[in-house]
Amino acid sequence: MSEAEVVVVGGGHNGLVCAAYLARLGVDTILIEARSSVGGCASTVDDLGARFNICHCEHNLVRAMPIIEELDLATYGLKYLETEASSICAFHDESDPWVIYSDIEKTLAGLAATHPDQVDGYKRYLRDALPVARLALDLAATQPSSYSFASRALQKRGEGLSRLLRWSRSSAMEILSHYFSDWHLIMPTISVGPTVWGLAPETPGTGMAALGYATRHINRVGRPQGGSGSLTDSTKVSFESAGGEVRCGSRVENVLIEDGSIRGVRLSDGEIINTRTVVAACDPKRVFVEWIGETPRKARKMVDKWRQLPVPEGYESKIDAVLKELPEPKWGEKIRATHNGLNPLGQTTIISPSPQDLIEAHEMRPLGKVATKPTMLIDIPSVPDDTLKTSSGEHILSLEVLFTPYSIQGGWDNSSEPRRWLDIWNSLMGSEGSEKIEEWRVMTPKNYENEFSMHRGHTPSFGTSPLSTFFGRDKELTRYKTSIEGLYLSGAATYPGAGIVGISGRNAAYVVSRAIKGRDRLRKSK
Repeated sequence: MSEAEVVVVGGGHNGLVCAAYLARLGVDTILIEARSSVGGCASTVDDLGARFNICHCEHNLVRAMPIIEELDLATYGLKYLETEASSICAFHDESDPWVIYSDIEKTLAGLAATHPDQVDGYKRYLRDALPVARLALDLAATQPSSYSFASRALQKRGEGLSRLLRWSRSSAMEILSHYFSDWHLIMPTISVGPTVWGLAPETPGTGMAALGYATRHINRVGRPQGGSGSLTDSTKVSFESAGGEVRCGSRVENVLIEDGSIRGVRLSDGEIINTRTVVAACDPKRVFVEWIGETPRKARKMVDKWRQLPVPEGYESKIDAVLKELPEPKWGEKIRATHNGLNPLGQTTIISPSPQDLIEAHEMRPLGKVATKPTMLIDIPSVPDDTLKTSSGEHILSLEVLFTPYSIQGGWDNSSEPRRWLDIWNSLMGSEGSEKIEEWRVMTPKNYENEFSMHRGHTPSFGTSPLSTFFGRDKELTRYKTSIEGLYLSGAATYPGAGIVGISGRNAAYVVSRAIKGRDRLRKSK
């Protein structure tokens, strides 16, 4: 039996960030991770004689936050590489691609060559979207409370506030259609916004996805050298350097509750860690359904709410491959000619379907079928980062595919779908791409469930409105504090949501630290 002031459960990037802040604040903290290593979906893992990122390797929002500096992550090995362009926007219909740069003028110059009739719309979009995006980033980095949000908005003199509230209630398609008449300018940010969230772009409340282009102009996209896992590896070292303890290969069986308050956690091997504070940086539904026995009276309403919520299905898959040599995209020469020799393989390429194909994809998913033309993200991360080449100098391919339902017809074990995705990728290459693949592997929603404890392959994501966040509704998600004394939440399901951001972990750490100090003051006063 052991003890700690705080036990953080879940070694993804938010759990690690939370634990590292707590340790630096002088809180005795143990982090529990079920897998043999930390990082979760931000990991970089070894397989096929190569290093592969579990999910996407680009980091944007976390670089706009103070976390990297506050945790001294550069000191512990984190180094970011920046690609010349942010991303290439290409399409299944093989129409002209266009390029997003961090530099606005470069982006506009490229659009003038490929989509000249959309340049004015892009300028109007930036005029409206940039103030909203700046405010949204500032609010994301702010400890959530009505007072702090209002104060930050006032510091900005309210710039962007009314539009932020209006856009948050609108749909992404409605907003983007106001600026662009060509769907080729609309679909790329839909592809990395509502599509990634599993929602149709016409869904009310998806409007903040329209900020996708603007945020890339505010903050430059970066890639951790050595893979996405360099972020979590350096955070782990920062945590341990501050006195924290990491336990990998340990799984929480349940939390121990006495008189309505947390008193410890029981691990699957029977060990009990005594603690009065637990931060669950994982799926809240599993916490409330699987970890809690008899629910304290004051927490019954909250727990019942979570237990009644349906379990969504995951719909993202990823192919990793070792390449004998680099392929040549069909748009390669066009990109080089239009963009002063830009390497077409040096950044992520978003492959978007048409709006009609997207409608079909959403109709097929609940039937257990994969879209004919799925949204794809193509990346060869070893081009901008040669440390990711294999020991023999081979490059690696990352191919993310959406609309791949967990409950696929016939099951995943014998599915021919992954081979079809490679065929689609090959059709987009102008030089027999599949012949350049030496070995490959696939991660389906079933793999994510089995290997990362993601129930039905689904990643929970915070989806509450800005007004709900402002007023602290669903406080376990917006304020990180549950109705069970000593139990807190962090992770992708809490504010500000999914993606590599880390602010959920930082915010939760400060909430927990204040609660511990308040508890200590109360004890001393007695």
